[in-house]
Amino acid sequence: MAGKFVIKKATDGQFFFRLQAGNGEIILKSELYVAQASAEKGIASVKANAANDERYERKTAKNGQEMFNLKAANGQIIGTSETYSSASARDNGIASVKNNAPDAKVEDETKA
Repeated sequence: MAGKFVIKKATDGQFFFRLQAGNGEIILKSELYVAQASAEKGIASVKANAANDERYERKTAKNGQEMFNLKAANGQIIGTSETYSSASARDNGIASVKNNAPDAKVEDETKA
């Protein structure tokens, strides 16, 4: 089963997206956007940058767990991962983004 982007509306009316793997697991989350069109541009940027390993910032979170950010060419963060128990698990998450994002369909759940 292929991955998908899901656009959602936050309780404050802003928009965000998630990239979900084929099994439904969330592998990347966006920031909040005022306009839905901006969230859609964020998805396009994730698709364009996902295959480029240099765009991944591998980090250790404050709680000591591993995580990553996906950045655009201008250095802006366009997606953030969940935290992982190990560097190898984090690297598997990056591989999942690389595999799922380029061809992922987009589901709009803002009307729900």
